[in-house]
Amino acid sequence: MSWSFQLFRVGGTLVQVHWTFFLLLAWFGAIQWMAVGPEAAVFAVVFILLLFLCVLLHEFGHIFAARRYGIQTPTITLLPIGGVASMERMPEKPGQEIVVALAGPAVNVVIAFVLIAILGARIDPSAINLTENLGSDMLARVAFANIALVAFNLIPAFPMDGGRVLRAILAIRMGFVRATQLAANIGQMLAIALGFVGLLGNPLLILIAIFIYFAATAESQYVEMRSLARGYLARDAMITKFESLNPLSTADDAAALLLRTTQQEFPVLDSDSRLQGIVTRERLIEALRDHGGSTPVTEFMEKDIPVVMGTSTLENVIQILQQKGARAVAVNGPDNRLAGFITPENFAEMMMIGRAREA
Repeated sequence: MSWSFQLFRVGGTLVQVHWTFFLLLAWFGAIQWMAVGPEAAVFAVVFILLLFLCVLLHEFGHIFAARRYGIQTPTITLLPIGGVASMERMPEKPGQEIVVALAGPAVNVVIAFVLIAILGARIDPSAINLTENLGSDMLARVAFANIALVAFNLIPAFPMDGGRVLRAILAIRMGFVRATQLAANIGQMLAIALGFVGLLGNPLLILIAIFIYFAATAESQYVEMRSLARGYLARDAMITKFESLNPLSTADDAAALLLRTTQQEFPVLDSDSRLQGIVTRERLIEALRDHGGSTPVTEFMEKDIPVVMGTSTLENVIQILQQKGARAVAVNGPDNRLAGFITPENFAEMMMIGRAREA
């Protein structure tokens, strides 16, 4: 995720924090400083940091459970609304998804149990108020926050863990795609309700509502894409008629192609038709503005382009497009020469055709 700072790596998973997380700390600290004083501000910041440590452990609960089923997680990003683990995929077997979904809340249950039963924290909902009893109830606040995390995450609406459990149960009878759509619809309705409550004076609830709505929508669309892609290979969806550039081409050459064609991505091929990179419309405009039309395409083309064989499944291409945020995926033939490429736009067109045929 862009604008994120790397913190550390645990077992192949990179933990990073988005810059907006620091805005959250500053916001809470400033509010407490103005309302109570500097001691309250420090206390609030420490509490938020401990809370997000619990959120991070929650995400690792999901990660370690998913690894049992061969699912890796390249990154975790801490945002003001919580943690986002970028798993390669979610298990489609209902039993496995239930295990992975419940592993996160189970971690918060363990944390709350340790704080209450072993360290003697009190279960007091009023302890969440940061302006009272400064310094004396930190354990109580963290314990209650973990209980609240469990309750919130078990709401049966996507993308919460309870929504994933609901989807797994529904998938047993109605199929994975329909179950995802239903759980996502419930999540969207919850988001709208939270948004209305947030309008009464809680901007954080509005932010959470926006996240829930778009996360539910994105998951539903992703599952539908994978369903439509089943049975197809990369060569079935790739663009095969396209204009290309060579390593000696300039930004002016690329601009001429941009105006003459409907393409927005131009492969840069060597004399053997092997891919060297791709010039995107965005990179081209930047190069023309900053360096001029004589700039060689090799200086501004995107070089780290994912490459698959034509016999790769289209589901695999979807995962690459989503996980790497790639602008295009190159498709090579048996001779390792470029046979075509797939972009999110032409895949979306394939989805529209698939929906029309199903209808």
